[in-house]
Amino acid sequence: MSATLDTRTTATWDQYRGRLETYFDRTALDAWAQLTSDAPVSKIRATVRAGRDEMRGVLLNWMPADLTGLRILDAGCGTGALAVEAARRGAEVVAIDVSASLVDIAQERAPTDLKGSIDWRAGDMMSPDLGDFDHIVAMDSLIHYPTDDIVAVLAALSQRTRGSIVFTVTPRTPALMLMLTMGKLFPRADRAPAIVPAKLDALAARLSALPGVSVGRSRRVQGGFYTSQALELVRC
Repeated sequence: MSATLDTRTTATWDQYRGRLETYFDRTALDAWAQLTSDAPVSKIRATVRAGRDEMRGVLLNWMPADLTGLRILDAGCGTGALAVEAARRGAEVVAIDVSASLVDIAQERAPTDLKGSIDWRAGDMMSPDLGDFDHIVAMDSLIHYPTDDIVAVLAALSQRTRGSIVFTVTPRTPALMLMLTMGKLFPRADRAPAIVPAKLDALAARLSALPGVSVGRSRRVQGGFYTSQALELVRC
């Protein structure tokens, strides 16, 4: 099976992906490496770290406890914590991220006994060269994209998975919109690429209309400066 993005969304996908690559490789690499380690961080970043840890557990728990023999795509692997845990459960993991620098850190941190179980790559999660999978995970890797792109990406990825896609989006809430507005007061050089909150009901309706999949579980993780909504697409 092959999968490509609709030509109407490819331009924006490439545009947003380019911004993320620049941000993580040039601007925020040290901060992100610290956030995803055990090093001390500020109280604000500690809430983000705790939220990400909880969300990672949610997404992993939505997949089989025993992943032996299953092929998993970690789409937007960052520094590799989820990929490592999936490999510990027996999975054959393809871990890809737009940031080559983050992938380098992930490879350095990966336990020696698991290195043969994880194929680390820098590039586009949509590349057809990655092949097909039993499960696909996209944790906090779609939150910077408009809903049109999110739907197009998931439609394409659903053609390449035999089981489920578990992913996160940022839910559009009044409190979060206020927080994002306040964030715009910071100097541009200090800001991450904009998060694009999604209207969950509208997103779920569009995903429900995709052929061959149904919308499964949903779970919100919220605390401090971290708010994210986990969703599941399951092959029918």
